Amino acid sequence: MPWWSWRPGPAAGGGDPETRTGITVEENVRVGPPTPRQPADDVAAERSVITDMPATVAPVTLSRVCEALDLLDVRYLADGDGNLLAMWERHAVLVTLEGPEDEILVMRARPHATVPPDWADRAYRVVNEWNHTRRFCKAYIGDPTERGQLPIYAELQVPLGAGTHDALLVEMLDCGAAVATTFVDWLHDEGALL
Repeated sequence: MPWWSWRPGPAAGGGDPETRTGITVEENVRVGPPTPRQPADDVAAERSVITDMPATVAPVTLSRVCEALDLLDVRYLADGDGNLLAMWERHAVLVTLEGPEDEILVMRARPHATVPPDWADRAYRVVNEWNHTRRFCKAYIGDPTERGQLPIYAELQVPLGAGTHDALLVEMLDCGAAVATTFVDWLHDEGALL
């Protein structure tokens, strides 16, 4: 079971996950780290591209998520099970669709660093502080790893059973990626946990 999964087994909907989404691993492998955030002028140009997208509401699919990540210039790996993994210097973000009909967009961030078991009380206090002061990406402590270390996660889940238009999907993915980076930076700096 991958390190990011808290729900064992393939996504609902049956069938081979690789063919369920119509996307193969070879088509979606991105090499290298994501590009750094853009200067303000480039962000404004990117926003104009996003606002020029058609406002047609459609079901959220893994291929649409891939297109949105490509638009944001976020490089990722596809594992063939319907999961996309983007890696940064200090953390990784899993992007997937979960739920009975793959209608819930999930972004699950995990810092590469873990916490020793004797720091468990401190880790819970720091995670609770984040959760009490932040709106997005709720944090939690995962089950101990094979070496007994405690992983830390931040997760954003958005139910999209009614579908969404492209601009909103791009904005949600951009927000999730930015908050994940903020979370990991906070754990290293103000949270003083990692």
